[in-house]
Amino acid sequence: MADFPPTPGVVLAGGLARRMGGGDKPMRTIGGRTILDRVIERLDPQCAGLVINANGDPRRFAPFERPVVADTISDFPGPLAGILAGLDWVAANQPGVTWMLSAAGDCPFLPRDLVARLHRGRREQNAQIAVAASGGQTHHTIGLWNVSLRGELRHALMVDECRAVHRFTARYKLAVVDWLDVPLDPFFNANTTDDLDAAEHLATRNPH
Repeated sequence: MADFPPTPGVVLAGGLARRMGGGDKPMRTIGGRTILDRVIERLDPQCAGLVINANGDPRRFAPFERPVVADTISDFPGPLAGILAGLDWVAANQPGVTWMLSAAGDCPFLPRDLVARLHRGRREQNAQIAVAASGGQTHHTIGLWNVSLRGELRHALMVDECRAVHRFTARYKLAVVDWLDVPLDPFFNANTTDDLDAAEHLATRNPH
């Protein structure tokens, strides 16, 4: 059994893929499968349910059979709004749950021990937020959030106009949990067509 509490997850799938010509980045394919399908496959065994954060017509995500939650703050693009939408959904649908995972929807190689290691890090450091890191880079959108922070996050967005994730996390005790980036970086994200080509190569060389 897992040594951490039930942890639902929100997949942040709102990227506009401007550097790929537009559209939903997570719907691009690698090895014949969408990136979002790969993300869900990685997170499903670790999370107590998954929701997809995206704006616009939710029917485009119907094949994934997951709840789709839009930003709860209008006209606010950015991952913090998606994280808040996920926290609001957890509070409304899973009362009593204390922690939520956020993950970027364009990272096809997420680690299979993501939730467990983030929980270990936040326990060891008595942190309210735990985020992932690799190769000397901190990935603030891939993290573990205390659901009790949602009111303060809403205030930060609406009153303080705090839009950068790292600026919000800097307000709290933060655990940064590091992963090796060899033989591949588990937080590799596909932003360009060249990234998609690189992801195809990585998926072929590292099928598991």
